[in-house]
Amino acid sequence: MHGRFCVPASSRQRPAAQAILNGGVWEPDTIAFVMANAGAGDIVHAGTYFGDFLPGFSRAVLPGNRVWAFEPNPENFHAATITRQLNRLDNVEIFNAGLGDQEAPMKLRVRAEGQAQGGASRIVEKSRAIPADELVDVSVVRVDDVVPRFRRVSVLQLDVEGFEQNALTGALETIAAWRPIVIVETLPEPWVVKNLVPLGYSATGRLHANTVLQA
Repeated sequence: MHGRFCVPASSRQRPAAQAILNGGVWEPDTIAFVMANAGAGDIVHAGTYFGDFLPGFSRAVLPGNRVWAFEPNPENFHAATITRQLNRLDNVEIFNAGLGDQEAPMKLRVRAEGQAQGGASRIVEKSRAIPADELVDVSVVRVDDVVPRFRRVSVLQLDVEGFEQNALTGALETIAAWRPIVIVETLPEPWVVKNLVPLGYSATGRLHANTVLQA
């Protein structure tokens, strides 16, 4: 294990929570790769859940660099904040927000069929067919608006449950400026071909269910 964690009781049945509660690590290859490739820049990490990646990422960045973490689910955000405190991660900034292509309020589905979704909570753009008690109002922000332009970003890691294209669009200025390693769970291939391939990016590998893109 990489640290001490606050796991939300409501979503303890989720795979990432179970891995931690059983003394293991969720997506160890992803964590190890980011730690080995953080280099001389900041890490942007979205889909923070309860912060299981945070201790490893915090140790990976050099003095003066930071981890910018984003989690829209209020319960998950509270747990991640406690995880940050438990491990004294002073170089980690956590935001109770999702990442997208514009700053706006949106709906997040946090429950389905009576079960808390935990790290699988997802932003829904069409929510009329979803019961109101399964949704919460959340803020969505752009990486380009939150991370100062003078901050070198070395890794952009997104696990945002199908909202990757929106999050990448809101980070395009940062990507163009610093050419960070991009790690995404859901690969928006046509968007990548149009926007990242001209910047020199190509897919260079897989980490669990994630695709690694490098320039």
